[in-house]
Amino acid sequence: MKIFTSRRQRLIGWSVGGILLTLYIVAQTLYSTGVYASWRDQRSLDSACDGTLAQGGLGDALNSSHARARAADDSEYLAACLINRPDTDRHGGALRLMLRWSDQSATSEAVAPFSRNANGLQGRAAPLGNGWPGYVRYDGSAQVVVALDCQNSKNRALVAYGDLIQWPDDAKTTEPVLTGLGRVTTETARKAAAKYGCQAQGGGQLTHVSLPSPNGKTAPQQLAQAQGSCVALRGLAGQASGAGTPDFVEYPADAHTPQVNCYLFTPAGKPGYGLYAYYGVVAKDFESVNLTNRSDDYALATARCPQSDQEAVFALYHLYDRDTDSYPVRHYSGSFAKSALKAFAEHEAEQRGCTEVRMMSRS
Repeated sequence: MKIFTSRRQRLIGWSVGGILLTLYIVAQTLYSTGVYASWRDQRSLDSACDGTLAQGGLGDALNSSHARARAADDSEYLAACLINRPDTDRHGGALRLMLRWSDQSATSEAVAPFSRNANGLQGRAAPLGNGWPGYVRYDGSAQVVVALDCQNSKNRALVAYGDLIQWPDDAKTTEPVLTGLGRVTTETARKAAAKYGCQAQGGGQLTHVSLPSPNGKTAPQQLAQAQGSCVALRGLAGQASGAGTPDFVEYPADAHTPQVNCYLFTPAGKPGYGLYAYYGVVAKDFESVNLTNRSDDYALATARCPQSDQEAVFALYHLYDRDTDSYPVRHYSGSFAKSALKAFAEHEAEQRGCTEVRMMSRS
């Protein structure tokens, strides 16, 4: 009996040892071939931003089929996450997504762009298009902003920010990267709205997102040719020329974007005046910035818009050129500024169904 017992114990020992050896070999194989890392990274993506991260455009945004995510340490937002490539240190490619409610206080990051409105074209933004209430801006780094109004909760919107904090160095062109960033941000916003009970309408899948101006460059044209965001100023072409800004740079007309820009240029090709329209949460965030301490010249107007208690805000800035440390338009024309802003605001209000356009006093 002892002989059989000893044999049985040896067989059991060999079997257990064989199983452990097999498991070890399998584990080593999974680890060495990257299967485990891929599984781990996919789990991190699935749970990122409270499980709302949309992954459809992620490969284009990072120019890589491999990505991983982690929570961003930021309690100011409803959810926030960082997504990067495993080889970010060598090739770049990293983005940050942040979600917030519009009735929360604006973060310092959300209002920071408003402080750059008077600095040449740094405040510029272009509509995403395709029915999305959002825009893309670029002032050294790319950002996409989307604000989805909650139809079941008046004066509340879910706001998503997508920041490309490291451009993928191996991306040959910018458009696929920006389109990917746009897709990730818009589709995450839609997914988050559904998760948090915000009944909202978005747009169609983005297929083309480009920089606010081609390759960051501008191509001013004569104001009489305006057809997009500057079209309201065509009738003021003579006054604009007399004010030192006969040319313009505009963006496509879009009744969904929460920010609209139009720029008037000098004959030397420098931006002299910038016009802005803000709606919804972007207007709310703009108004949260204290403008009374600004030393630059500007004009403001407001309007009442349907389906929201938040007024729209329109602004004109006398632009400063940091390259030359001077104003391209040396003498600010208050009368022209008021005429231009009034025409711009009234046209914008008409496109959105807004009423009661009111010019504001700076005193």
